[in-house]
Amino acid sequence: VNGIEIYSMKIDSKVTSRFARNVITSQAVNRGNVHKEVFFDVELPKTAFITNFSMTIDGVTYPGTIKEKEVAKKQYEKAVSKGQTAGLVKASGRKTEKFSVSVNIEAASKVTFELTYEELLKRQFGKYEMFIKVKPKQLVKDFEIEVNIFEPQGITELEAEGTFITNDLQNIIKKTFSDKKGHISFKPTLDQQRTCANCSQSVLDGDFTVRYDVKRTTPDNLQIVNGYFVHFFAPTNLPKLPKNVIFVIDISGSMSGRGIEQTREALLKILDDIKEDDFFNFILFGSEVHTWKETLIKATPENLDEAKKFVRGIDTEGMTNLYGGIMRGIDMLNAAHEGNLVPKRSASIIIMLTDGQPNVGMSNIQDIQVHVKKAMKGKFPLYNLGFGYGVDYSFLEKMALENKGLARRIYPDSDAALQLQGFYDEVSNPMLTDVELNYPENEISDLTKNSFKHFYDGSEIVVAGRFVDNNQNSLTVDVRGEGANDALSYTTQQDAEQTAKAFQEQEYIFGDYIERLWAYLTIEQLLEKRIAATGEEKENFTAKALDLSLKYKFVTPLTSMVVTKPEDYGNQDGIADKPIEGIDIFTILLYLRSQFFFFFCLVTAAPQRSYLYTAHPTWYTSVDGDPHFIISVPQKEDAICFNINENPGAVLNLINDPVTGITVNGELIGDKRANSGAKIQNTYFGKLGIANKHLHLKLTVTPEKITIQNGNEKTGFTWLDSVTLQQEGLTLTINRKKNLVLSMGSGASFVIVLHQVWKKHPLHQDFLGLYILESDKLSEQTHGLLGQFFHPIDFTILEIHPGSDPKKPDATMIVKNNELTVTRGWQKDYRRGPKHGIDVPCWFVHNNGAGLIDGVHTDYIVSSLF
Repeated sequence: VNGIEIYSMKIDSKVTSRFARNVITSQAVNRGNVHKEVFFDVELPKTAFITNFSMTIDGVTYPGTIKEKEVAKKQYEKAVSKGQTAGLVKASGRKTEKFSVSVNIEAASKVTFELTYEELLKRQFGKYEMFIKVKPKQLVKDFEIEVNIFEPQGITELEAEGTFITNDLQNIIKKTFSDKKGHISFKPTLDQQRTCANCSQSVLDGDFTVRYDVKRTTPDNLQIVNGYFVHFFAPTNLPKLPKNVIFVIDISGSMSGRGIEQTREALLKILDDIKEDDFFNFILFGSEVHTWKETLIKATPENLDEAKKFVRGIDTEGMTNLYGGIMRGIDMLNAAHEGNLVPKRSASIIIMLTDGQPNVGMSNIQDIQVHVKKAMKGKFPLYNLGFGYGVDYSFLEKMALENKGLARRIYPDSDAALQLQGFYDEVSNPMLTDVELNYPENEISDLTKNSFKHFYDGSEIVVAGRFVDNNQNSLTVDVRGEGANDALSYTTQQDAEQTAKAFQEQEYIFGDYIERLWAYLTIEQLLEKRIAATGEEKENFTAKALDLSLKYKFVTPLTSMVVTKPEDYGNQDGIADKPIEGIDIFTILLYLRSQFFFFFCLVTAAPQRSYLYTAHPTWYTSVDGDPHFIISVPQKEDAICFNINENPGAVLNLINDPVTGITVNGELIGDKRANSGAKIQNTYFGKLGIANKHLHLKLTVTPEKITIQNGNEKTGFTWLDSVTLQQEGLTLTINRKKNLVLSMGSGASFVIVLHQVWKKHPLHQDFLGLYILESDKLSEQTHGLLGQFFHPIDFTILEIHPGSDPKKPDATMIVKNNELTVTRGWQKDYRRGPKHGIDVPCWFVHNNGAGLIDGVHTDYIVSSLF
């Protein structure tokens, strides 16, 4: 492609006792006669840690070095400010993050990229799963996936499948396993990679998944190597425990439409799976809290039929009384246990689904966390499901982890109902409660988590630790848990010789695998504990996790890998970070802008007044004129634009940041009279409301006046004033009849521009434009029509073809896992003044940004400015 030939790509996976080490090696040559840029893109599981990367150019190796994130950041601060570094890793899907690096190489030069990452494979639904993303983007002469698995317990089943595997390719997957070893290889020839006989496109594009399970003659397996041990616990053939499950469901207005439909669909399927010994109930929260029944009831066929009728009737109303809903659920479960309304030997669970943030009743998230933890007392787990991108995910995650559960994001796609049902399936079969794995305290140090509220069928509990005496070679473990009929209690023993014997038969084991497995598990759990901790405790967890990340060379959220490159041809060094759920590390510079768009017969409003504002960075974020938005994506040297068509009077949520407390809403106005010949009427922002709820500040701006409300105090100005006002948490400068500049707390700054038209203009009215500076000072949880684009966005353009206008071709855009038809057009950039607009080409997304913006545009309509 473009003179660069990838002639070899090998994915080599070695799995030893569930711990996987994957090495991806790609070799390319520049067949052109000038220097060219070579790209290496790999999608890896979010659960994995990168441990190594290097590139070798004509025999010279440039390794990646792993450093503390702050150290790496400081080292590269100067380079970043000059635009000389590139972020290398970003979230890129539900299960994956993308590692991307590029380097310029001379004509005829060769480059070898090598990336290593490691992860502990989790058991779900009775199988371990390893997921490999395959996307070479061109035909590769020597392409191979090779997987070697070694399991001392013995392998009972092994399967491999690919989303891109056709019948012809099925036979190329070679699979063998016997006793403790499993082997899979996939090595298609050039012709077998083609999409058709003479095509140059590759069929290799999708997921390659390996699943397996091990023999279980005993409930557990204990392995000891080099002063470390790992203990796998997964008993089989236990009687199922009855469960008591309360579904706490958000029915606020923002769930209306597809969200509530998919929730109903998932709950109906879940009701089909609930067992007769189970007890259940539904609690719905909008502004008010409603329950289906006053107490938990048994899942008899009659009750399930009645429940299905109730679920079919669930509809949305009001705001989000999350606290009221969750507390009702906790109180109901506590009362059921105290009143013996549910079996003594049973497992209780609360599953909460929400798509927003608490705004009725108790809405301070710290207070909610404290009260919920106090009420639950660790008696049962809380599972929080965050639907879409309007949730405060870190709040949901922290509250779940504090209460022995976990949080999961539900993506607002066509399969959202299946995602909800899939999560329920994971926790639908509890087999044991209160599982404790006890090890001799004087023999073991640095033990990973060893007590678990529930053990679910098809899963596995993993505990690892380090011996105090490195030469100790035997261990006795005491395991206890509560089952359906009685308490489970047994003792298991193992010595290092037995482990060594089990490992004799195989050659490809990496000797330190148990130590690395222990380090991986310890870091993963410390990072989880850190989410729920505060103060000194949080600092201790952070210091330990950082220390281990550096020692074992893992790229975790606390470390960065610095990748250096040769200095010629403008190569930029890069930093690889670990993305966190809900946060994209890849910093993107973008601006959103709109004026005089060419896609509709639009405004020819009075020219913008010239405004020069010295603090403007090169890129900034704005919405102006008839509300159209442009998103510039500098790393693509391209832009995306969209339009929102709504009626005058509608209020749109532009920015909402739950962490800094800043929200920005805008109310639309129309022309003085409707244009009878136009399908779509022009609208502009006639009123803007900026609030900081933490500082109790509200600023209302219209083309006539500016009002500041601080608590109960109000101060008013007009656009004829020239003032600078400073008070606690607020700086406001009004530049007479031009613009105002506002800073709130340590957050972003806003510039509001006044557009005035000739007073006797038959059509147009005065209106406002909004510009956001330093949007990086808002948190990663910022959302809204504008705010969601303060996070990274990536897109791919395919199949450019003629559109209805010969000057504006159409194309297929892949963005956020959606395929959209987009049209090429232009937008004027008036940053240098109103008279000299520069044409900015962009891809126009139709239908109010559908598929580009999260949810649908009506989700962003709010009832009032504040």
